[in-house]
Amino acid sequence: MGLLVYGSQGRTFDIEDRLLAHLRVVFMNKLRRNEPFMFHRSSDNGLFSVWVHPAVPMMFQFSGSRPPTINRNWVETLMIEAGGANGLRVVPEPAGASEA
Repeated sequence: MGLLVYGSQGRTFDIEDRLLAHLRVVFMNKLRRNEPFMFHRSSDNGLFSVWVHPAVPMMFQFSGSRPPTINRNWVETLMIEAGGANGLRVVPEPAGASEA
């Protein structure tokens, strides 16, 4: 289980390593394009929503020693979600999709 460390106060969110690796790609690409967005995620503590913006410090901390392979189709789907009016909500990984 990895961590998304968000904001100057260091708020942490537990996120499974495979999902976290895909979110890192999406966040990096959106912020590189200067496209802030809202990110929503359910957890054991309820629903959290954060505004993802280049001015907000973030860190992705993985618990595993090897990086997960990236499913390009899942990244594309998550990018579409992040660009939508409601922001990024995690959707299930497509089965049998290509990996990079």
